[in-house]
Order: sequence, then C-alpha cells, then structure tokens
Amino acid sequence: MRLLVTRPEPDATREADTLSALGHEPVRAALLEIEFLEDVPLNLEGAQATVITSRNALRALGPHPERERAVELPLFAVGEATAWAARQLGFTEVTIGPGTGAGLPPIICREVHPDHGPLVHIGAEKVAFDLKGALEDSGFELRRVILYRSHPVESLNEAVLADLKQGNIDGVLLLSPRTARAFARLVQRYGLVTQAKGLVCYCLSKAIAEAVVPLGLATRVPQYAREEDLIALLESGG
Repeated sequence: MRLLVTRPEPDATREADTLSALGHEPVRAALLEIEFLEDVPLNLEGAQATVITSRNALRALGPHPERERAVELPLFAVGEATAWAARQLGFTEVTIGPGTGAGLPPIICREVHPDHGPLVHIGAEKVAFDLKGALEDSGFELRRVILYRSHPVESLNEAVLADLKQGNIDGVLLLSPRTARAFARLVQRYGLVTQAKGLVCYCLSKAIAEAVVPLGLATRVPQYAREEDLIALLESGG
C-alpha cells in the first residue's frame, strides 16, 4: 500500500523505514513542525516525579542544563516507546502508561501520593488531554513545563497533492489529534474531500479518529494506543 506518513522528523524516517520493510510504499508529508524552546527552567524543586507524554519532550530535554537533575526523579511515561527513549536519555525508574495521556492518571494515583510533592509534566504548549486538571481533581499539584511547540503546516507539497488528487494514496497514518485536524483542514482547503474518500485513516486512538469524522473517511483504530499495534492493524487489513 502507498501510505501517507504524517509525523515530523525524526519519527517520520523511523516509521517510513518500518513500513518499507513490510513491503509498503511510504509517502512523507509531515503535518506538524516542531519548535524547541530554550532557557526554560524545569521547576523541579520539591518534585516527587516527572511525567512525559511525548518523545519530542525527551528530545527537548536532552540538551537541557537541568537534564541530569531531571533523570534522577521517577518518571511516568505515556507509553512503551516514550519509556524506551527516556531510558536512553538516562531515566532509570520508569513507569509505563497505556499509550494515551488519559490513561496515566489512574496509574499515577496508584503509584504515588499527593502528599509526597508536586509532579512535573515536561511537554508541549498544547496537549491532547488535560492531565493537569485530571490530577488536580485527585489532589496532586502538577507543574507544566513547556519545552516545545508544534505548528500545523499550511500547505502540502505538489507531489503529495498530485497523489491525493489522483487517488494514489491508500491510507494515512495519524498519531495525534492535532495531526488529524491538520490533515482534515488541508483536505478541505485543497478541495480533496471527494478524492480522499477512497483512503483509510489509521488512527492511534478514537479521539484522533473523531478529528476526521467530518470528512466521512473510513477510520481504523487499534485496541491499544501503541504505534506497533497501529501497524499490526494495518497489516491485518482490519
């Protein structure tokens, strides 16, 4: 299948290589641009643990002057891929979540207590799930530290546009609600809703799939919000 890979680099290359190894033809079209922020303090004083919900947060943390202090704290990682990247960065005490931000609060509430100090969520300016609100409802103090921003792209390159217009794309992989919204907006902007009817949107979660519902496109969502499960779903034809 010819599949649209919508992630920004370096994740786009990794995902494209995986798809190529499985016999698919990836077509890269990053729908978000990542801007890393500098000179942002991590606000770790008195914190009992950190929370990280994306690998881009870890990329931003890598060169940060307070990284060594951060990796000494226990970490709650959103999923297995983020946990693996966190260990590569130096974190040793890592609790793995189910793959979505919404799945983290029950795990955090089970593992730590609000009386033991604040939590620090290192991440993006905009988040798909209100982790702060959910944890504050359970009595925690959550400090948000913004180390990067993501910006939806405003256009598609001519080659990708031509493929979409000619129906040469079989499916699109969407791994975040913002990416899905960007895809939907661009399809509408270029007047490609009719041409896009034939492709399948492989969405990491139901929340992501909801972003493309207005287009009337077919969606597929794996049982678990993990990239490997999404690719397995694609392979199964489900």
